[in-house]
Amino acid sequence: MNTNDILKIKDLKVSFQSGKKFLPAVDGISFDLRKGEILGIVGESGSGKSVTSLAVMGLIPSPPGKIEQGEIIFEGRNMTSLSEKEWRKIRGNQISMIFQEPMTSLNPLFTIGNQLTEAVRLHTKLSKEEARIRCIQLLQLVGIPRAEGILKEYPHQLSGGMRQRVMIAMAMACNPKVLIADEPTTALDVTIQAQILALMKDLNEKTDTTVILITHDLGVVAEICERVIVMYSGQIVEKGDVRTILKNPKHPYTRGLLKSVPDLRGKKERLYSIPGNVPRPETITNACRFAPRCSEVFGRCLEETPDLYKMDQSGHDVRCFLYETSERREEDARVTS
Repeated sequence: MNTNDILKIKDLKVSFQSGKKFLPAVDGISFDLRKGEILGIVGESGSGKSVTSLAVMGLIPSPPGKIEQGEIIFEGRNMTSLSEKEWRKIRGNQISMIFQEPMTSLNPLFTIGNQLTEAVRLHTKLSKEEARIRCIQLLQLVGIPRAEGILKEYPHQLSGGMRQRVMIAMAMACNPKVLIADEPTTALDVTIQAQILALMKDLNEKTDTTVILITHDLGVVAEICERVIVMYSGQIVEKGDVRTILKNPKHPYTRGLLKSVPDLRGKKERLYSIPGNVPRPETITNACRFAPRCSEVFGRCLEETPDLYKMDQSGHDVRCFLYETSERREEDARVTS
């Protein structure tokens, strides 16, 4: 494990039971997370982004889910074999998460102060008054005005943007080393989205918190991420430096995602969309999973699953037969001759 890596995922496979079968939701993904960076994970609904984040948090419901193989290594320690008691010491304390919809994550029956204080006292030895002062500081940190007054209010009394800030404050309560943000700007208007993203970037710089940002929006990734992972049907199809991938995407799926982003400079009668849908887990075969939707598909794509090929030494990898290395082709030729 690189000394600069805080988290390393190795060949992770997460499956969920459906009838008598276990179907893969995440299928053999590997990546590393460097200290102090913001890493983006992008893909459509059903691509395995959120399941990956739940696995990192130790929140895969069992049953019906289970981690079938792989390792989740946090600061040199493999966490896949931890007990729930051990997970509770790490979850919220060293690794924290902002969930997609704050209204379903905040309890409508308790005040913001009650919920925030509980999050602080759960992992610290602060007294009730010390925890209250810490909560006010947290709300101020995430840019909430009249923080003391907000502690007495209920979730329904706050706007969507304010609730999301409260969720970020709750996630930052114990100064976590890794913060996972699962679609943190979903259902927020554009102005509030920009404020939340600016806030996360600011927290990353001020507190040196490492961030995993899960989104379907490449515009969000371009805004604040340093590296990006593109997922499709439980696999990584492309990963690398954000600037490299946005400027020169290699995988047909990544190119399709970028073409789908509206361009305000030009007038189009119809927005581009990738034809078809993400395959259901029970329909997956030993072939390229994007093949039914790909405009560049050829015979081999329908018979084999491509590996993740290295494009260069910078860490730009692509899962597509179009970019198979010349060394691999020569090796195949020697085997078949």
